[in-house]
Amino acid sequence: MKYVLTCGGTAGHVNPALAVAGRLRELMPESEFLFLGAEGKMEMDLVPRAGYEIRGLKITNIARGHSLSALMHNLDTAKNVIASEHEARTILKEFRPDAVIGTGGYVCFPVLDAASRLHIPTLVHESNALPGLTTRMLADKVDAILVGFEESRRHYREPEKVSVTGTPVRGEFARYTRESARKELGLDPGESLVVSVWGSLGSGHMNGILTEMLPLLQGQKHFRMIHSVGSRDYREFQRTLAERKLDPAACRVDAREYIFDMPQVMAAADLILCRAGASTLAELTYMGKPVLIVPSPNVTDNHQEKNARVLEKAGGAKVFLEGQFDAKSLLAEIERLLQNPEELMSMSKAMASLSVPDATDKIVDKVLSLVNQVNRTGDS
Repeated sequence: MKYVLTCGGTAGHVNPALAVAGRLRELMPESEFLFLGAEGKMEMDLVPRAGYEIRGLKITNIARGHSLSALMHNLDTAKNVIASEHEARTILKEFRPDAVIGTGGYVCFPVLDAASRLHIPTLVHESNALPGLTTRMLADKVDAILVGFEESRRHYREPEKVSVTGTPVRGEFARYTRESARKELGLDPGESLVVSVWGSLGSGHMNGILTEMLPLLQGQKHFRMIHSVGSRDYREFQRTLAERKLDPAACRVDAREYIFDMPQVMAAADLILCRAGASTLAELTYMGKPVLIVPSPNVTDNHQEKNARVLEKAGGAKVFLEGQFDAKSLLAEIERLLQNPEELMSMSKAMASLSVPDATDKIVDKVLSLVNQVNRTGDS
């Protein structure tokens, strides 16, 4: 069997695709896989790290607004979509996949549209409660739509094409216990670990909050922190620290450009601080980790806050909106929670209750069912 997976832009789109590919490879080791991503985006690094071939297409985003510059940018994007669809069509004819699976990002549109026109079985997975622009544009073209939330069904014109699967989580997240992960990270049995992660690109706002927090952490021995700065702002963050003569290590903070060993780090954590991307939330519920969520305000339809409120309502998360806290108040809440293990345990149980641990298997079942259905039709 041959499979093409397409995803792009953020780890939240890439990691579900890697989870699905990993499970398909476990079930059918002889299968061949090819990823199609956006040139210059992080999938061009993450996918090869996971052991898969990836080819890049020239993809640009859609600018919001009605300015002349936005119009010109979107005209270039339209040209790129046309060129990328032609290139994807050529690649698909050469590779001849049994199915094409998309898990989000602008690159999904030209690839899945080309596959649909070639009558190759197509599936798209939408992690967020509200469908993104790409998923909405593909809804009438693909054979199956897979969603992470039951409430997502109502946003599609053909609900019979929609299956609720949850969001897939990479198999690596099942490899660690809290104890094994902490041992490998060299943590003392009694010390707490806080993980601060803000998407693959990072958050300038939260990097600023951490910068202001560092002087407050001087000399503290209550917890360690691993903070993911993000590739976009890492150099600026380092420059700011140098200018202010701040040393994260002296404050028991490990500031990284990106957390590549996320399954291990997340397993070891006592508390997570993060955005509310659906893929991240799926990983957190799978691991049963209590979380302080600061939803990104820079997303379509405010979908991150809507994702976060689902976890908050269940009792697994605390939600803080940007502008409603500073470094001092955030640190106070972190310390309050770490000093209340019973509350953390209650949050952990609430998070675990929201998990869909077999989401990857559900998606793989849909893929194989669609392929078998097409094969039976072709044989008849």
